[in-house]
Amino acid sequence: MDVNRRVRGRLPGAALLMGILALWGTVAPAHSDDAVARGRVVVEQWCRDCHLRAGDRPDPDMAPPYEQIVLRPGRDRAYFTRFLREDHFPMTTFRLFDQEKADVVAYLMSLREAARRGAGPGTAR
Repeated sequence: MDVNRRVRGRLPGAALLMGILALWGTVAPAHSDDAVARGRVVVEQWCRDCHLRAGDRPDPDMAPPYEQIVLRPGRDRAYFTRFLREDHFPMTTFRLFDQEKADVVAYLMSLREAARRGAGPGTAR
C-alpha cells in the first residue's frame, strides 16, 4: 500500500479527532439563563423578605443581603449547593425541591459574576 492511500484513509478519523479536541476546549456556561430566571423567582418568593438589599434593610441584624453573601470568600457553587441541602433556622421552614435549589444556586452565581464584573449584583429584590 502506498503512503498516499494510508494517509487518505486516516483523514476522516483525524478530522473527527481534531473536531472533538476543538470542542473539548469550549467551556459551556455554568448555568443557563432559564435556570437563573427560575432561581430568581424562587428567591423573590421565599428569600427576599429577609435577605433585603443593603439599602432596604430596616434592621442591620437581619439576614445579610445578596450582595454580601455572594462575594464572601469560599462562596462558590459547591458551597451554595451544600448550604441549601442542610437546614438553617429559620430557613428550615422553606422546603425547596432539588431543581429549585439548583436554580437558586444558578441565580446566586449569576449575581456573583455580575458583581465581579463590576456590573453590580443585579436586581435581587
